Amino acid sequence: MSEPKPPKRPAVDEPGERQDTDVVAAPKPKTKKPSMYRVLLLNDDYTPMEFVVYVLERFFNKNREESTHIMLHVHHHGVGVCGIYTYEVAETKVAQVLDAARRNQHPLQCTMERE
Repeated sequence: MSEPKPPKRPAVDEPGERQDTDVVAAPKPKTKKPSMYRVLLLNDDYTPMEFVVYVLERFFNKNREESTHIMLHVHHHGVGVCGIYTYEVAETKVAQVLDAARRNQHPLQCTMERE
């Protein structure tokens, strides 16, 4: 004797009946964090300290105390970090500093390096 066959499921779900289905979720694309760059001020013997403080306040949104601290670090060590930014932002900050220095006839140098 053969075993009884299970009842056939209807092709269309009946109201109130749940049909199990597999859901395939698309994998999320993995985004890479952007490289960060340090913006550096370089010391020179001609740019006034007050102008360096002004630059730090104006272009790097530092308060007077932070600006003075960074300026003194640059003065004593020859170089100092103004901030860490993505490439495009760092490039813009360097250009702004160099432009302001040239307009005010100061030889202040500003560079960026990958962190």
